[in-house]
Amino acid sequence: MPVVVKRFPRLTALTLLVVAAAFAAGCFGGKKAQMPAAGDRDADKYLFDRGTDSLQRKRWFEGREYFRKLVDTYPTSNYRQEAKLGIGDSYMGESRTDSYILAANEFREFLSYYPLNPRADYAQYRLALAQSRQVLGPQRDQTATRDALREFDAFIRNYPNSQYLAEAQKIQRTTRDRLSDSEFQVGQFYFRIRNYAGSIQRLKDLIAADPQYTHRDAAYYILAESYMRIQRLGDALPLYERIVKEFQSSEYLKAANARIAELNQK
Repeated sequence: MPVVVKRFPRLTALTLLVVAAAFAAGCFGGKKAQMPAAGDRDADKYLFDRGTDSLQRKRWFEGREYFRKLVDTYPTSNYRQEAKLGIGDSYMGESRTDSYILAANEFREFLSYYPLNPRADYAQYRLALAQSRQVLGPQRDQTATRDALREFDAFIRNYPNSQYLAEAQKIQRTTRDRLSDSEFQVGQFYFRIRNYAGSIQRLKDLIAADPQYTHRDAAYYILAESYMRIQRLGDALPLYERIVKEFQSSEYLKAANARIAELNQK
């Protein structure tokens, strides 16, 4: 039985501004949904079916109107929880930074209100995905990257048998690489300015924190070269050997083999 983590929605001033902006964009940029008359039989099913059809047609605002009407008007409907996910999916479909923030809030609320729902794994996966879409480049602030990794960690920990596990792990690896790329660039900068102690510390920490870093061959090489510059040859050699052992294809293979030969002669 997976462990369910209780979550609560977080509405910041930035989020409220984003909500207002997205609402305005939706009002002027989406197709108006055709709502059922008050008291219509099976109106909740009508709203859900129309919302689902709109999402399939990528009419994000229109679909969201149907789902929002269902959620707000029919609190006991069997379709209400699925409609809540549909609202989150409609924001995801718009593929904007502000819409990803709103999507994350919808999925976070779903997990707070319906933690035992059979589709809680989907909500957690989509929450992590929405957070990952807000990640910035490696030279910029990595707060969003860390937030995304926390959500992926929660997904993998709580839903190890989910059908979304493989895809989540793939995106998690890409997200983790972004954070490690940021750390690597700092270590590389220290190397370039000949601050070898700084380079060594940064790259050692990176390798320890992320041993599966996709570009660890570059981290091994710069770290080994830093050791070479301060004559710690015994620390450099194993790193060159790891490049040769772990990578069949790397731009550092030729240089690493040359260093191995050089050090073995010494």
